Amino acid sequence: MSGPVDAIVTGVGAYLPANAVSNSDLEMRVETSDAWIQARTGIRQRHVAADGELTSDLALAAARAALTDAGVDGAELDLIVLATTTPDSTFPATATKVQAALGMTQGAAFDVQAVCAGFIYAVSVAANALAAGQAAKALVIGAETFTRLLDWNDRSTCVLFGDGAGAILLEGRPSNGADRTGVLSSHLHSDGRYYDLLYVDGGPSSTGTTGHVRMQGPEVFKHAVNKLSDAVREALAANDLESGDVDWFVPHQANKRIIDGTAKKLGIDPGRVILTVDRHANTSAASIPLALHQGVADGRIKKGDLVVLEAIGGGLSWGASVIRW
Repeated sequence: MSGPVDAIVTGVGAYLPANAVSNSDLEMRVETSDAWIQARTGIRQRHVAADGELTSDLALAAARAALTDAGVDGAELDLIVLATTTPDSTFPATATKVQAALGMTQGAAFDVQAVCAGFIYAVSVAANALAAGQAAKALVIGAETFTRLLDWNDRSTCVLFGDGAGAILLEGRPSNGADRTGVLSSHLHSDGRYYDLLYVDGGPSSTGTTGHVRMQGPEVFKHAVNKLSDAVREALAANDLESGDVDWFVPHQANKRIIDGTAKKLGIDPGRVILTVDRHANTSAASIPLALHQGVADGRIKKGDLVVLEAIGGGLSWGASVIRW
């Protein structure tokens, strides 16, 4: 394809494990309460992967749904970028298992790891590959079995997370120039000085174990609203847009108070915010594509809408993307 290329979203898919665990269910496992969890996070339930159900299984289900939505066969793909913090194995990339299952034998498949910001990073990588002519059809997946990183004796973290997967298909199309559609831009940031605010206390190089999530919640909260609102402003300014131009704000679904605070700081109408944190909890890299799928499935997100994505996670890593649907 000669000339500038737009990365258009042509399909969206999602998958949630069958086991939905309510806050009341957790009351029987740890010292917490439904009222406490809802007041501080907005979470009512989360989905938990079954024994033997792997991140690749969740990713594959979401991928197939996105391909079906787009009317594309897996063999037509030439790029898969899978954002995950919970790969099936240390190596090879979980994306290669999805690649094989979809019948894709060309191009490349690999994982990216930026924790909760992973989907934003993956969108950026895939859109840039399409723009550079390295691929024509790219599947971007966020998939996590995050509950397997939890310390169920740590009530400050174990109530926050869930499992799931979401995917979008990006296809390269000749650019519309001033009336560009698809991924308009992505803006990525990280600052390793804040590593200790949110991390897992294990890994192949350090302990030889998987480890558990450790988080300084109040400190993460303090950074989140400012860094997220700054990233969204940066993304909008890069495209000569303002907050009032946003049709749908699709944030990382970590905590309703962070989402509300960020939307308020940006001046975005709460009615334009897509929320799934109450039903899904924090699914890390899967949260944004799961919310995108919900917005498309219920008819809110429509062709031509301006959609803004944002996320922050361990690292600290954060970013924002602007998509003309």
